[in-house]
Amino acid sequence: MALEQRVPNHSLLNIMDMNFPENLLYTKDHEWIKVEGDTALIGITDFAQKELGDIVYVEVDTVGEAMDHEETFGTIEAVKTVSDLFMPVSGEILEFNEALESNPDKVNQDPYGEGWIIKVKISKPEQTKELLTVSQYKELIGE
Repeated sequence: MALEQRVPNHSLLNIMDMNFPENLLYTKDHEWIKVEGDTALIGITDFAQKELGDIVYVEVDTVGEAMDHEETFGTIEAVKTVSDLFMPVSGEILEFNEALESNPDKVNQDPYGEGWIIKVKISKPEQTKELLTVSQYKELIGE
C-alpha cells in the first residue's frame, strides 16, 4: 500500500495501541502475509488501516491471475484517498474476501482476521525471506 509518504505524519496515531501479530510477515508497503504451506492470506496492517481511516471500498479484479512480487493486485478506498495494494510475493490470486464487498469496514475492525483481502498460491516461496519480521516492521513505522 502506498503510504510511505504518510509514515512521518503518524504522530497523531498511538502506535502502542496497534496490533502486530508475531506470526505474520510484513512489507514496507504495509501489507501483511500469513504463510500456510504453499498458500498465503494477505491484507493490510493495523497501522495502514488507521492511517487510511474509514475503508469504504476494496477492489480486486485480479483473481485467477499470476502476479509478480510488488505488482499491484487491487486498490483500497477510504473516505479521503485511494491506495494501491501490492503483492508481497509472486503467486496466483486464488480468492478475494467477498465479505469485503458488502462490509469493507471489516478491514478497519479486524485487519488480521475477517479483514483479510486475498488468498494466494505462492510461486516463489524464497521471496518470503525478503519480508519484514514484526520487529523490523515496527522499526519501519517508528515504534
